[in-house]
Amino acid sequence: MPKVSFILFPEFQMLAYVLASETLRIANKNVSCPLYTWETLSVTQAPVPASSGRLAAPDRSGWDLGGPPDLVLLCAGYDPLHHLPQGLRAYLVKAARAGATLGGIDTGTVVLAQLGYLDGHEAVLHHEAEAGFRERWPGIAVSDKIYCFGHRRLTAVGGTATGDAMLAWIAATGPDGLAAATSEDMAHGSIRPPEVRQRLRPSADPVLGQMQQLMLDNLQEPLALKDIAGRLGLSLKALRLRCKHGLGITPQAAYLQTRLQRARELLQNTAMPVTEVALATGFASLSGFSRQFKAMYQRSPRGMRRR
Repeated sequence: MPKVSFILFPEFQMLAYVLASETLRIANKNVSCPLYTWETLSVTQAPVPASSGRLAAPDRSGWDLGGPPDLVLLCAGYDPLHHLPQGLRAYLVKAARAGATLGGIDTGTVVLAQLGYLDGHEAVLHHEAEAGFRERWPGIAVSDKIYCFGHRRLTAVGGTATGDAMLAWIAATGPDGLAAATSEDMAHGSIRPPEVRQRLRPSADPVLGQMQQLMLDNLQEPLALKDIAGRLGLSLKALRLRCKHGLGITPQAAYLQTRLQRARELLQNTAMPVTEVALATGFASLSGFSRQFKAMYQRSPRGMRRR
């Protein structure tokens, strides 16, 4: 009988937690006798507030493994590394040795990385935390997928993607057809594969999508627009016309916007000095970076960080 252990951190996503547990309940409804069991633990050993402010009480206190779980899901929110009790570390060691799949929902992925459980694995987390994660753990392959499942690891961006991740796990651990029947009862529609991207591309034009990816991949040392156009098989004039038509702005403005968006993510989600943020997003001059940042966000880089 597969068992899931939910471990809640302060400010966890209530939507993700409820969706994951409801998916298990509905799966049980679709079999002749209950197949899945689950329990909820808390890193504080007490009721823990969700991001909405609502409290969720753990089923028990202590870090005894009990019946070994088949899946451990760390459900975390803001600043998860401020809540890492020694008992949790020991619990995960024992669970991993017993063969459990270790998972992270939203920034639960950050906790797994901090404890060394994602080395050599592909992982996902919510896009707002992605920039800081890449800076801190450059050796971990981060994907823009909605979830990753394999090699006894399961990470998901949170939100409704949690349901898809749980259905994928049910497909791997339950009888044939159970995941599809569960999805149907949830009015979830077809189960989304992990390759679905977190964010829709701003343009339906695939060439502009390639342009945007080139820009994202070259933030610290921006490419010349002529080089981008050449890689796309276009003249610089043709790229300008296509960008103006598809995005309403020039390629130069699109590149600047992309760099400043990444700078904002780094300011909000890392402790990198402002000067390093400027260099990481391709600005050779701190004053020029500050001027452009304030023009876009009506706040200086330091003001954004203080907020």
